[in-house]
Amino acid sequence: MNFKSFRKTNRNENTLLCIAIGIIYLWFGALKFFPELSPAEDLAKRTIQLLTFDIIPSSISILILAFVEVVIGLCLIFNFYHKQIVKIAIVHIIFTFSPLFFFTEESFTTTILTPTLLGQYIGKNLIIIAALFTILKEKVKA
Repeated sequence: MNFKSFRKTNRNENTLLCIAIGIIYLWFGALKFFPELSPAEDLAKRTIQLLTFDIIPSSISILILAFVEVVIGLCLIFNFYHKQIVKIAIVHIIFTFSPLFFFTEESFTTTILTPTLLGQYIGKNLIIIAALFTILKEKVKA
């Protein structure tokens, strides 16, 4: 395998990563448009409330979050404004870790080594952020 074919394979893998992450963003974001359909709705509302010092009403903040997540998803899937969207997604995903600090008692049972289902739900974002940094690194090289 020569360098050119390796770069092409790497690009194809990154395309697959973008589509997969885009589907997750689109799916989870779209659920937030419908009250009580997203299992993360209450957590998202409470987190945004803390992060914005309760300036934005939760009924509006969840719709803004839904819109942002759907836009990120669509842009990742259809390769629009790719480098910028990946950077926005990285910032977004970093904020998804804030409930681990704001709602520690809901995120862990007895120690940080024993996450609750909520803690596990947030922890899986480590994979997404690693993939986003991998995609960004490739975009910077291109």
